[in-house]
Amino acid sequence: MGSFDWTELNRIEVFGVITGIIYVFLEIRQNIWLWPVGIATSAVYVYVFFSSKFYADMSLQVYYLVVSFAGWYWWVKGTGYKAHGSGESKEDEAGEADRDGGLRVTRLKLRTGIILSAVFVVLYLLMWLLLSGLTDSPVPGWDSLITSLSVIATWMLARKIFEHWYLWVVVNLVSVIIFSTRELYPTVILYLVYLTMSFAGLRTWRKSLSS
Repeated sequence: MGSFDWTELNRIEVFGVITGIIYVFLEIRQNIWLWPVGIATSAVYVYVFFSSKFYADMSLQVYYLVVSFAGWYWWVKGTGYKAHGSGESKEDEAGEADRDGGLRVTRLKLRTGIILSAVFVVLYLLMWLLLSGLTDSPVPGWDSLITSLSVIATWMLARKIFEHWYLWVVVNLVSVIIFSTRELYPTVILYLVYLTMSFAGLRTWRKSLSS
């Protein structure tokens, strides 16, 4: 990659870092605007990861785009914006749910946890086989781990399941190590911030569980 290409990629990557930090801040605050910001961030990182040959992470960003639209819909739908013929105002109907983005924060149910664990195992094995056999990914095992856990965590976020923060802690820690080996330093900084904010998210969302 020439110096001009690297400079252009770095500039785009820095933009993704900024929007990514804003995204996590909005996630901690349970602010519904996290979804459009997430859409912009994912679009940027599709390009960054493709250029850096992190193919699983690139496909993950495409998945983020899809889930961001779904999560946006789920969070808005839960606000009670649609009238049900009861004569109540939007504010009366939505109550606290309207202010925290619609859906209530909930704990992971056992049945859902088992299903998600099975989905994770299948995703990890499929991605590892594909990346090992069909691509020149330098770290197929770790790339597959990050991607599979992120798929599960993003879906849990879209449904406002508290335990998704634990998955982000693992994903962010591993990402810091792996992206350092590829010299994606702005992204390393981003994931260090993500890691710190993951603990803040755990603390803030835990308060929502008891409210």
